[in-house]
Amino acid sequence: MALPKVSGFTFIRNGVQLGYPFIASIKSILPIVDEFVIAVGESDDDTLAQIESLNEPKIRIIQTVWNENMRDRGYVYGQQKMIAQFNCTGDWAFYLEGDEIVHEDDLAKIQAAMNHYWHDEDVEALVFDYYHFYGNKNTCLNSPAWYRIEARIIKNSVRTYAPDGLFWLVLEKNKIGRYPKAAHTQAKIYHYGWMRHEEQMNLKVKKIQPYWNKNNSQQQIESINYKEIDSTTLQLFQGTHPAVIQNWLPESTGLFVANASHQLTRREKKHRITRQIEKLFSIDLIKKHYRLVK
Repeated sequence: MALPKVSGFTFIRNGVQLGYPFIASIKSILPIVDEFVIAVGESDDDTLAQIESLNEPKIRIIQTVWNENMRDRGYVYGQQKMIAQFNCTGDWAFYLEGDEIVHEDDLAKIQAAMNHYWHDEDVEALVFDYYHFYGNKNTCLNSPAWYRIEARIIKNSVRTYAPDGLFWLVLEKNKIGRYPKAAHTQAKIYHYGWMRHEEQMNLKVKKIQPYWNKNNSQQQIESINYKEIDSTTLQLFQGTHPAVIQNWLPESTGLFVANASHQLTRREKKHRITRQIEKLFSIDLIKKHYRLVK
């Protein structure tokens, strides 16, 4: 029986400088893709050289120059994401951000989901549960501020575009977009963006902020301190990390310790109330960029 062709894809720029585990991310799904397309932006480090050094025949690199005039709501990220996706030739397009990893134990589940839903016209995308690690490898987050489920695989025959790097819109008509109809893979994405060094996180924020808010000056950006967080959102991770990320993870023990005197922000207070409502009524109030149909 014929199986669907699968394209992995991503975009990256200054991945080394900004502390992305992008090599581990790429490697994590190479066993189940037929090609991996990477839009590599002009960088100030050896990001391109590191990818080339993998000498992996499945990888296809597209070198890009970012549009520095596009500084509003992350659309430059959508542009770079779509440059890579538009070069995918598979039946499915599997998108991973540079700090997202797939566990080797989930590869068979993902492959089975792609095979099962390939010819199902009601399914346009596949979604994953998320682990958002924070501060150290033993701590993950549970808060309405952090998406619990997100689409990362899309049918490449569906007319889609990305307003930013996070999600897709399906175009049924030229000017009208909607979230894709999705099925669950029963697999997880391991997100390590908030485990990079604080210096790298602050550098990342400084570099990316102009692309998200054209009216935001560098002087308005507050420095990030990992300890300044609502401690009730921190949960002990009791699973295992993917093999490809093990050497990247700093050694640590126990739950990450937040500042006991942390003053909740207005946003954190709102999220606490939302979590209480979710627990009381057994519902999920997080915004979803997909419509689950299977």
